[in-house]
Amino acid sequence: MPLTNTADRFGSVSKTFHWLTALGIIALMPLGLIANKMPYETSEQLADKAWMFSLHKTVGVAVFFIALARIIWALTQPKPGLLHPERKIETLAAETVHWLLYGSLVVVPLSGWIHHAATTGFAPIWWPFGQNLPLVPKSEAVASIFAGAHWVLTKVLGIALLLHIAGALKHHVIDKDATLRRMWFGQTEVPTTTQGHSHARPLTVAIALWAVALSVGAALGAYAPHSGPTTGAALEEVQSDWQVQEGTLSITVTQLGSEVTGTFADWTAAISFDETVEERTAGNVDVTVSIGSLTLGSVTGQAMGPDYFNAEAFPTATYVAEIVSVVDGYEAQGTLTIKDQSIPLTLPFGLSIDGDTAWMIANVTLDRRSFGIGDNMADESSLKFNVGVSVELMATRNSEGD
Repeated sequence: MPLTNTADRFGSVSKTFHWLTALGIIALMPLGLIANKMPYETSEQLADKAWMFSLHKTVGVAVFFIALARIIWALTQPKPGLLHPERKIETLAAETVHWLLYGSLVVVPLSGWIHHAATTGFAPIWWPFGQNLPLVPKSEAVASIFAGAHWVLTKVLGIALLLHIAGALKHHVIDKDATLRRMWFGQTEVPTTTQGHSHARPLTVAIALWAVALSVGAALGAYAPHSGPTTGAALEEVQSDWQVQEGTLSITVTQLGSEVTGTFADWTAAISFDETVEERTAGNVDVTVSIGSLTLGSVTGQAMGPDYFNAEAFPTATYVAEIVSVVDGYEAQGTLTIKDQSIPLTLPFGLSIDGDTAWMIANVTLDRRSFGIGDNMADESSLKFNVGVSVELMATRNSEGD
């Protein structure tokens, strides 16, 4: 069997690419459906779900590279001629479906890969590529767009695949021609063909169908963020001696061995502080955090659920503390309350002041079990007990309070 194509038949390389791709698609679709429907209420269920998603993503990356290799090979080879050139409409439809398949085999796994790279996910790809891709930022907007595109384009791929299979069966069972046989391995009799393929019209139709599908996705809201602020309590602006002008409050959890960092978009801090006090209490701080304003990558929805932050029942967290001058700087000594669970918390922080502007930075590690967060994850195999908290802010002295 020749490796390369001829004017009448496909070579063994083209056949191998064809059936490898088919095998990948047949594996990918049920893997994705099963992974999405799997529960993740317990540590074991979460581990199983993540494993299934990792398998889906890894097979998708493999299909992406196989599809690229297949397309590059096809561009270097003659394509066997048409068996029924007189059937103009049928030929146009078949060629259009072929273009839809070729394109979808690239854009479907690529859109999924970009979504994976743009978000902070818990199911890694089992390849040496890591979570990131060049030129792809960590962005909820980018992740949402490509997640929606992936969802839409998988539907295009599925329909094109069904049409392709139906066409092949029609040729084999009804027409009884060599269409399917010349793509299978081994020697088979095929007729001599002379008329080649037209690419411009079917490619144009395929592009138009992709555009229509993506437009329908936009109309259905497929590209809107699906994770992010949910039941966040709206917080009123607070007035204090020091007014926060900008800042970041973030947490880092470790899920299935991967760190996932998220930020709270809405929080307030009422700060009273006198930097001239050199001993003991120099002020106080009262912080309120809108729990529902947390964005935590691909696990935001899970974090808001009743087994975790339970944002619907406990929309805010608070930290009330005194600011104390210590030997090597300052500490906030007070009480942190999350889900009505209060624990003492000492927060050492770095502080620099230039006139009426102050910059503060602090890091602390909490145990999620202290607040009844993730009690269904009773061990650290799926979700680590320790959660990192980072605070950075810039505040200015309120002259009205002088």
